[in-house]
Amino acid sequence: MTDKKKLLRSLAGEAMDVPPVWLMRQAGRYLPEYRETRAQAGDFLSLCYNSELAAEVTLQPIRRYGFDAAILFADILLIPDALGADLWFVTGEGPRLSTITGPEGLKPLKGKDDIHDHLAPVYETVRILSRELPKETTLIGFAGAPWTVATYMIAGRGTPDQGPAHALRESDPETFGALIDLLTDATIEYLDMQVKAGAEVVKIFDSWAGSLKGEAFDKFALEPAKRITAEMKRRNPGLPVIAFPREAGEKYIGFAKAVGADCVAIDTKVAPEWAAEHLQPDSCVQGNLDPKLMVEGGQRLVDEARHIVDALKGGPHIFNLGHGITPDADPENVHVLLDAIRG
Repeated sequence: MTDKKKLLRSLAGEAMDVPPVWLMRQAGRYLPEYRETRAQAGDFLSLCYNSELAAEVTLQPIRRYGFDAAILFADILLIPDALGADLWFVTGEGPRLSTITGPEGLKPLKGKDDIHDHLAPVYETVRILSRELPKETTLIGFAGAPWTVATYMIAGRGTPDQGPAHALRESDPETFGALIDLLTDATIEYLDMQVKAGAEVVKIFDSWAGSLKGEAFDKFALEPAKRITAEMKRRNPGLPVIAFPREAGEKYIGFAKAVGADCVAIDTKVAPEWAAEHLQPDSCVQGNLDPKLMVEGGQRLVDEARHIVDALKGGPHIFNLGHGITPDADPENVHVLLDAIRG
């Protein structure tokens, strides 16, 4: 029965001595089996759109480690790709996209209802996973938050300060607002199709939320997440939502409640004791081990994992990292981590 899955119990507000655990980017380059499958696919985007292989890499860390959740293998930039932006990946450097610098940049983009043919392989990946995952493993669907996705679409690549997106937000609020609205609407349709295909939880990744300050944070990080969450829950009653406004700092306080999310994921800068005091009264908390410890290993990894579990055991908690596991992590350290958490 799905209500017995550990992750869903945490999302429903249950506190456990041994929290459920999964890791962001748990299907990734640190695993030799992932590297083999990616080589078979040819390149990263081909892997995302090959349903059989994307399902395979999603299942690999579950077979190896028995995590409590699997997260769909995809990328936050598949939505711009489906909307008609040019997208390609440069080895060792990351994504490149066509840029949006003014209203003319929006003209070639499709509408929110015209993305599904392009994204059909992703929905098929979810269907395969919902059949093949162990019955105790929760399947998480996800999308990038509108602000974070917009930063890539405006700059044409990742930037250290999201400067181009901030510049457009200030110089041409109409174009910027239209892009955020389109992304918000498209994200709802995309996530809804993931749920219809079998995702049991959805997560909204706002990797660059922390670069928005004050009212801009409320308008472009909080409000779109609130709209997405409200519509997802309207269409799918009882669906749990995890929100991750990375590096939100003090803005983490009240975020889950304001958005309507069941869980807030926190980054490594947040002290778990602070999260227990300020965030757990409102929602489940997910996090937040430093990914560097998955490279380092040893006693410090064990001690810090136990410290996080201990600090957050008074309320609902999902153990995770504060950001994705890195390609240089030692796969053996994941076993060390799981032993520290599960005993």
